[in-house]
Amino acid sequence: MSAHTTSFSEQPPPRPSLPERRISRRLSALSSVERGQNGAPTGTTEHELTEEIEKIKRYEDFTTIDWVQDAAREQLRRRARRKENAGFFERDGHLGWRRKLRDSYDAGQAWIVVTLVGAAIGLNAAFLNIVTEWLSDVKLGYCTTAFYLNEDFCCWGEDTCDAWHRWTPLWPVNYFLYFVFSIIFALTSASLVKAYAPYAAGSGISEIKCIIAGFVMKGFLGFWTLLIKSICLPLAIASGLSVGKEGPSVHYAVCTGNVISRFFDKYKRNAAKTREILSACAAAGVAVAFGSPIGGVLFSLEEMSSYFPLKTMWRSYFCALVATAVLAAMNPFRTGQLVMFEVRYDRSWHFFEVIFFIFIGVFGGLYGAFVMKWNLRAQAFRKKYLSKYAILEATLLAGATAILCYPNMFLRIDMTEAMERLFLECEGGHDYDGLCEKKNRWTMVLSLLFATIMRTFLVIISYGCKVPAGIFVPSMAIGASFGRMIGILVQALHESFPHAKFFAACEPDVPCITPGTYAFLGAAAALSGIMHITVSVVVIMFELTGALTYILPTMIVVGVTKAVSERFGKGGIADRMIWFNGFPFLDNKEEHTFGVPVSQVMTSDVTSLPSTGLNLRALETILSQNKYQGFPIISDPSTKALIGYIGRTELRYAIDRAKKAGFISPNAKCYFTQPDSTAVQTPSTAAPPVTFDAIESATGQQSVDFSRFIDPTPLAVHPRLPLETVMELFKKMGPRVILVDYRGRLAGLVTVKDCLKFQFKVEAHETTRDDSTLDERQERLWNIINLVADWIADKVMNISGGRIKLGGGEGRRAGILQSDGASEDPRDHREPIPAAENYAILDGTEDGDEGVELQSR
Repeated sequence: MSAHTTSFSEQPPPRPSLPERRISRRLSALSSVERGQNGAPTGTTEHELTEEIEKIKRYEDFTTIDWVQDAAREQLRRRARRKENAGFFERDGHLGWRRKLRDSYDAGQAWIVVTLVGAAIGLNAAFLNIVTEWLSDVKLGYCTTAFYLNEDFCCWGEDTCDAWHRWTPLWPVNYFLYFVFSIIFALTSASLVKAYAPYAAGSGISEIKCIIAGFVMKGFLGFWTLLIKSICLPLAIASGLSVGKEGPSVHYAVCTGNVISRFFDKYKRNAAKTREILSACAAAGVAVAFGSPIGGVLFSLEEMSSYFPLKTMWRSYFCALVATAVLAAMNPFRTGQLVMFEVRYDRSWHFFEVIFFIFIGVFGGLYGAFVMKWNLRAQAFRKKYLSKYAILEATLLAGATAILCYPNMFLRIDMTEAMERLFLECEGGHDYDGLCEKKNRWTMVLSLLFATIMRTFLVIISYGCKVPAGIFVPSMAIGASFGRMIGILVQALHESFPHAKFFAACEPDVPCITPGTYAFLGAAAALSGIMHITVSVVVIMFELTGALTYILPTMIVVGVTKAVSERFGKGGIADRMIWFNGFPFLDNKEEHTFGVPVSQVMTSDVTSLPSTGLNLRALETILSQNKYQGFPIISDPSTKALIGYIGRTELRYAIDRAKKAGFISPNAKCYFTQPDSTAVQTPSTAAPPVTFDAIESATGQQSVDFSRFIDPTPLAVHPRLPLETVMELFKKMGPRVILVDYRGRLAGLVTVKDCLKFQFKVEAHETTRDDSTLDERQERLWNIINLVADWIADKVMNISGGRIKLGGGEGRRAGILQSDGASEDPRDHREPIPAAENYAILDGTEDGDEGVELQSR
């Protein structure tokens, strides 16, 4: 790896690091511009110059940040702040209390931010828990004591509750009201999301992974997204859709951190520093969702963050601690529990049960692989055919879910409440709707089997619809129902053969099998299978139960699930959604062996700028005709000697500032290097005055100098460097672009997008498949949907005597349904591309209608 430098007259005694030297030379050149003939300073401080560079270095939407330069700017900001404050705080020759107080505030901003963020996340989580429980219960009945109380609070401390009533004594009417409430909740949630914050739809974990890794998505973590997500999430859960709130809790937690951190200059101006706060917020989001602060930190480390230094882990722990403490103080369930399905076990397990634990682990791996495969196909169908009908789709899904789920006792209630019932032991005087009675055993087995199959199908078609939707709790509910079913069968087997040698470890007169623990382990297996996480799942489940004795069974189940999952592909549902949506993300957990040099991947036809000879009109033409985020600077097109690199934002800012400084002719010559920059100057040699004003040269031609805005030391590598090493540079250092030079001459450049394109191409060559059959099946399914919709529209019109018209044929598609898609999500217009070689990787060069959502919010 090599770096190209340009000599300047200023030579500081200590040799700074590469990133600091890169920006300090910009400041050095900038300082010389602001000086007069005698070299006297004009009063512009180094801190002001640093602020100017930070101001122009704002990242555009759907681009990647440059971690190297952001880290260097933070170091320069601290050094400039200390230098600026030295004169004011050290007038008497010693440090004053004001200097110490200001330094303490600057150093403690991170702790102030994580404290405020943690408290806000805890308050929001408590509010959402209370509202979600009430909305879920109001579909089934009401409290005569106070309408705003849910069923648990209405019946608090009573064995037989007379205050809670069903809506009517008639079962069909209650069924219909359950259906109506589900429709209203889903319609309201989808309408608010589409109208005010389309980014509030979905889980958000895959996008947040990319954002923490350095991808910029403006509006995704904004205030409106936070507000709409917090309002619509309880509505989506209460509608009965097979979606959960634990995944979206990470999204609203990170939104909270982003909004609050913007009030502090330290994070407002530095995108890389903000990512540290976002990692801590992700940990706090999982902590309040599962009541598991340590598990939240491990989840952020294992799943969310590609860069997780020790200080970020400590701040994540503190943020999760504050959020969990506030949630515990709020006590939303009035039981002291942080989540509804928290449970305690006082029994141990037996070694012969390991066989059944392994079977549950295999189920978890198979479940994850099955759901991810078919959910991605459902997502492809949704983007291709249903993008205009987001509100109608969510409403119909909620209605269909209500019709299918109401008859089943495990599907009718909220999923967290279902897990609470499935996790608990049978002893203790509670019947749980006949779940523990022997006479209902086979009825319960069939009911749990139906719940497992139906919930799996509903998760596949529901996850991804345009409402706040997570997949953590639905997967755990599926695993819990399957595990409880296995536990009941094992319990029946033991009671049928109590004296068999297989059950010799069981003690007499003591319950040997606890079906609730099987439900608990099934939930862990399904969560691990769908997310491909291990350590954090074990810790989360341990914090949920507090049972040290069940750590080993949980580790066995999760380990088997991980082994089975890896047989069907790498990455969980969040990683698959990143690949599906085409986000530029390099997973640091993956290892590749391509065996090719970077020269086979790099872009050779590079739009570069000569250091001299280019006029202003030609420079603006290059900017308008290209969407690239930066341009290499070369000596001339013939030699292509690499001089430096200039970002698009800096170049645009420099041109605009030059025009404001004075009248500049379109034919003015642009210089990216000072005329004497290649010569080593002695301290006695006075640098020529260079300003931003139009300068008349000896030939009478105007010129403008942009040299202070270039990066004279861009990251550059040799063409024969292995591609794997270049990918490691992107993962660990985080540059936006890496130049490729051969003996000082520009040979090309490589970005994350180039690496991902080559990776997808190789993977597609290794696993070739024909997707024409899948496309035909999707087309047939869409035709069937159209026929059914036309038939329903005709029936409604005939029954109403023509007074109600839903539209028919093309009229239907252009009529009432089209009005639903008036503000559809532009990212859904991108065709689903199953073949890996055709993936569209977003890098910020896309037009407004081609990339992900570019609407102004």
